[in-house]
Amino acid sequence: MIRGRTTREPSAARRDLLGLTLKQLEEWFRELGEPAYRARQVYNWIYKHLVTDFAAMSNLPLSLREHLAREATIGQVTVRSEQHSKDDRTRKILLELADGRLIESVLMLYPPLRGSSARATVCVSSQAGCAFGCTFCATGQMGFERHLSAGEIVAQVLHFARELRAAPWRARGLPGSQPIDHITNLVLMGMGEPLHNYDNVMQALRILNSPEGFNLGARHMTVSTVGLPQGIRRLSQEGLQVNLAISLHAPNDELRAQTMPVTRKYPLAEVLAACQDYIAATRRQVTFEYVLLAGVNDSPVCAHQLGELLAPLKQYAHVNCIPVNKTAADYRPPGPEAIRRFRDILFQHGVSNSVRAERGDDIDAACGQLRTRFVAQQRSPLARSNTAEPARSR
Repeated sequence: MIRGRTTREPSAARRDLLGLTLKQLEEWFRELGEPAYRARQVYNWIYKHLVTDFAAMSNLPLSLREHLAREATIGQVTVRSEQHSKDDRTRKILLELADGRLIESVLMLYPPLRGSSARATVCVSSQAGCAFGCTFCATGQMGFERHLSAGEIVAQVLHFARELRAAPWRARGLPGSQPIDHITNLVLMGMGEPLHNYDNVMQALRILNSPEGFNLGARHMTVSTVGLPQGIRRLSQEGLQVNLAISLHAPNDELRAQTMPVTRKYPLAEVLAACQDYIAATRRQVTFEYVLLAGVNDSPVCAHQLGELLAPLKQYAHVNCIPVNKTAADYRPPGPEAIRRFRDILFQHGVSNSVRAERGDDIDAACGQLRTRFVAQQRSPLARSNTAEPARSR
């Protein structure tokens, strides 16, 4: 009999250890009658060794391992589908949560180029669905289901960390380059609005940032938001040096409201005022994500308006120009000349900018696309009659 423990009722949910900071795990172990150092051992197994099975924690007493297997889990997600791009630089997974909800995560691999280090960036979801309804986003078109727990957010990162640990990635066509065997960057740009799920997102970021745990630097983490002023200001007071990205996508309220309904509640003036407060508090640059929609927001007039809007932020504003990825909505990306002209106008206003490279077009890598297709297939009569395991596609 292990001291201080009671038998769990069969219907009780097991505790997801991925949702706990080290301090919280130590407190739980004390409640179990175990010394705090046992919690640190478990934390080390989870985040340094990346194990998923308590039985593998060989320096724990057998009785404790058996108890943990009954009372706790190391993540509660199941991979339902996985796709790799043709060049294997983008990998996307569809995960089923414990309650059957479906979310997506993407791993993007970048070889070392022009003196830069190789990167492995995980794009994670913070919600199942999204409440903000952006018309160019597949997730926005499916509606809001629920917030993800901190553990469900952390689990997405650890899945790809284990994958790279087991099989480090080496860029094709770059002989002699060092293989990537660990996660270097994290972006919360998947399904959902991170600042709408603020507390769970911050809990997950602190867990992943913990030196005793996953130890991913805060400056290698990016939180992307449609522009929730209260959340932006809260983030500025956290003392965690994560990067902030604003999904802007239009230079004025009238145009922005056509694709981003949140603009009616939070006009651009309020969003920019919150960004000013964020910059004053953190002295950190803000990235403005701008999805380029041909014939909608890519004109020279729009570029001039955007430059005038962001010029007051000076060196603290950077625009990431993103040619739209195809979704169910009827949008198309502009051509190279239109993109070059748009960028040149921003430079004229003193606004730094770059273009996001297209990644994963051949595997529906934009957030929400894989889930949308998977659900449609499951609803078809043919899919319902097929009881085979989901295929892994490449």
